[in-house]
Amino acid sequence: MSTILLTHSYFLRFDPKQWKQQQPYAPLGTIYAAAVLREAGYSVALHDTMFSEAAEEITSTIEKEKPRYVVIYDDGFNYLTKMCLTNMREAAFRMAKIAKQYGCKVIVSSSDSTDHIKEYISNGADFIVLGEGEQTLFGLVDYFEKNQKSIESIPGIAYLSGNKIILNSKREVLKELDNIPMPAWDLVNIKLYKEAWLNKWGYFSMNIATTRGCPFKCNWCAKPIYGNRYNSRSPEKVAEELLYLKKHFSPGHIWLCDDIFGLKPGWVKKFGDIAEKENLQLKFKLQCRADLLLQEDYISDLARMGCESIWMGAESGSQKILDAMDKGINLSQVYEATKLLKKYGIKPAFFLQFGYPGETLDDIRMTIKMLLDLMPHDMGISVSYPLPGTIFYEKVKEELKQKSNWTHSDELALMFHNTYPPAFYKHLHRFIHKLYRSKQASISLKNIISKPVEINWKEVRKSLSIFYYTPASMIYKWRMSKLVKLHSI
Repeated sequence: MSTILLTHSYFLRFDPKQWKQQQPYAPLGTIYAAAVLREAGYSVALHDTMFSEAAEEITSTIEKEKPRYVVIYDDGFNYLTKMCLTNMREAAFRMAKIAKQYGCKVIVSSSDSTDHIKEYISNGADFIVLGEGEQTLFGLVDYFEKNQKSIESIPGIAYLSGNKIILNSKREVLKELDNIPMPAWDLVNIKLYKEAWLNKWGYFSMNIATTRGCPFKCNWCAKPIYGNRYNSRSPEKVAEELLYLKKHFSPGHIWLCDDIFGLKPGWVKKFGDIAEKENLQLKFKLQCRADLLLQEDYISDLARMGCESIWMGAESGSQKILDAMDKGINLSQVYEATKLLKKYGIKPAFFLQFGYPGETLDDIRMTIKMLLDLMPHDMGISVSYPLPGTIFYEKVKEELKQKSNWTHSDELALMFHNTYPPAFYKHLHRFIHKLYRSKQASISLKNIISKPVEINWKEVRKSLSIFYYTPASMIYKWRMSKLVKLHSI
């Protein structure tokens, strides 16, 4: 039986911000594909690039495993892979070329290859898997191993025939997710992940997915893998996987990496009941929408399950910008959801986005006001990032001739013409971070003054940081004002 070597193109070291953060998660999509192939009777091996220093490291794995197929299968559950960073694209090209040198058939499944089929085929890929990949990959390997079908009959692939790129018919997304085997966790060197987390953070977090897809239609959000359909695993299957992870790897924290968690009616309550019965109350974080976080019984169920934090796409404090994004939420819902989460001891965290077309200084002020009013536990700031397949991309694609992807996740380059110059948004990013930290420090200082008996050194350190963050925020505010010749933010 031929060996199939699976890998992915996310290199933590190639992304300076993420390398510094040291919060690595195993390539979930990749090990799902490995599990499907293994269940079908194929011999599989994993070359995990997460901690690799160079794409060339795949050479030794190829020489050891002697695979017939090398599959670059990116983790579609991780938002970092959806950003299609050029550092990772170039690494994928290099691995594909190395695999071809060893006579391997190269198959690629990723958001980036879906958007750049010609480039990947020109750089060594024999086939591009389009959309949800497990069944397509299995069908493709089966075709070569057993010659039971014609290549034209396999849905969900792109390939070169003569001088023409052929796109076969689309494959329907999987609806019965319980039929997919548990990810092949045994192929991953969990020790490396655990050491990274413990050394930096003092606890170990692992990732698990309960759903696929998102039915909402924010016009900047690309969904080349799982699309707009929303399908869910059963609470029982999710609990089974969590029990496995708990038994074999002892994580202290779980990232539920769904695009939207718990949308299916009754799912959260049922899972909460199972979690209590099986003693599965692990701390976890998840992603959800503000308008879905307004039911108190839903929040209380999340709290009893062990939910520690929820990231929501607040995006902007301007209703005008939220409407332009087709976000489908009201600003009042962000306020209400944040207060409800805090009531149940769940830490709210915001994704914020600046630079969307039409955003003015007044809109930016509104977003800053929302942030300082609500003071979430954490936040992530980005600059609007056009991805192929979105309405937003179509609006600005003519301006993306020189640059259409970031090199790494912290580049924050504005790649299209907007209200203010690109440098303004980089300074804005730093200004808001410093302003937010200054407010946190101010709150800590007030806590110390009001409750001196409960003083602790962590709170003291945070309060003292006000002497750094306050002047630093003023410096970035001045730089922004210089750039746009405005002096009031």
